[in-house]
Amino acid sequence: MEEFLSQFQYIPIWFKVLYTSFVLVLIPVYWKHYGPANFLWFSDISLFTLAFALWFQSSILTSMMALGVLFPEIVWNIDYFARLIFGKKLIGLSHYMFEKDKPLFLRALSLFHVIIPPLLLWMLMLYGYSENAPFFQTILAWIVLAVCYFFTTPLMNINWVFGPGSIPQNKISPKIYFLLILLFFPICIYLPIHFLLRYIFN
Repeated sequence: MEEFLSQFQYIPIWFKVLYTSFVLVLIPVYWKHYGPANFLWFSDISLFTLAFALWFQSSILTSMMALGVLFPEIVWNIDYFARLIFGKKLIGLSHYMFEKDKPLFLRALSLFHVIIPPLLLWMLMLYGYSENAPFFQTILAWIVLAVCYFFTTPLMNINWVFGPGSIPQNKISPKIYFLLILLFFPICIYLPIHFLLRYIFN
């Protein structure tokens, strides 16, 4: 048993090469089908950032991505497998995975969402959790959210800067909603996850 577990005490070079190769394949395919703005989604940012974290064995990059996407990615997986296995549509985060008009290869690439949670946990076990992650992740998130708000359209609604879900909201001022989103991510997502990860991995 100890010999089996010892295999997971480091991330082998072949995995790093495979992961990086996957990212390099995904980029042109996503660019063609979704456009460059799609890379502003936090999940895509985490996919790219983790490639660097793997090679540099970076605790801070791993911790930032864990704060930013671990919880949403777990929710995505619950939504996806509930529909895949039971045919139940929960919240619709993974609805595009079942759209027949999208090429199967394109949808298969999106299965990186399944890999991200266990990979993040594995990397946190190896590299540890950085106490500075909330500060740097909040700065990163605010920059990304600002770019989404000022340079993309409400129809795209990337990272939900114009409304929760796929449809922009119209109940309050878009500017007020955007300010609330800037507060929502660090207070309601990053802070609770920070305390949880700090307790588990430090």
